[in-house]
Amino acid sequence: MEDKPMVTPYGTGEGKKAEVERMFDKIAPRYDLLNRVLSLGIDVQWRKKALAYLKNDHPQTLLDVATGTADVALMAAKTLSPASITGIDIANQMLDLGRIKIKNQGLESVITLETGDSENLRFADWSFDAVTVAFGVRNFENLEKGLAEMHRVLRTGGRVVILEFSKPNIFPFKQLYNTYFKYVLPLIGRLTSRDVRAYTYLFESVQTFPEGQDFLNILSKIGYQNPTCERLTFGICSIYSATK
Repeated sequence: MEDKPMVTPYGTGEGKKAEVERMFDKIAPRYDLLNRVLSLGIDVQWRKKALAYLKNDHPQTLLDVATGTADVALMAAKTLSPASITGIDIANQMLDLGRIKIKNQGLESVITLETGDSENLRFADWSFDAVTVAFGVRNFENLEKGLAEMHRVLRTGGRVVILEFSKPNIFPFKQLYNTYFKYVLPLIGRLTSRDVRAYTYLFESVQTFPEGQDFLNILSKIGYQNPTCERLTFGICSIYSATK
């Protein structure tokens, strides 16, 4: 696999982690609305499909990495009924919005959100039955370190489910997708979130992310077992699943 240059939101040189945190704190107030509008609501179905991978495992303790405004955590609480869900993120503005949503849905006894770095998890080995990440691993500063930390806190036999953007390769959908993500989406994002770089970074980060078999190879290298990839919606998005 060819190494690709690291893409950061602003290119300030302060490090990808710091820039990603700043970016999400800036766009937090409109993040949920933009997700629904820009994906035409399909992102909700993607999350449901990803969580379905855990249905037969009946996880009681779940860690949601890069939880953002807690969309996956909230959906998991309703569809999987675990005893506890811990969501972590580096962007505190996103977490604050997530806590409001959790309170409004009466799930404070199930879901806990906290500031946390995916590459330096505070949890003990084998702490969770399952780990989920939705559209977050692409933003890790050190991808392998973050995946290794998730592997460490996962119990033996536990499952990781990762939802991430990928690149369609079917004509003419590939061309339409590239035009939308490269030109239309950044324009809409700029007008609504007032962050010139946030949605340009989205396109750029997807282009450099090691998707498909390349990502499965990384999971195997770290020690995950039986990694699989399911491509959704003509390849716009992929679900990766593996066990420990």
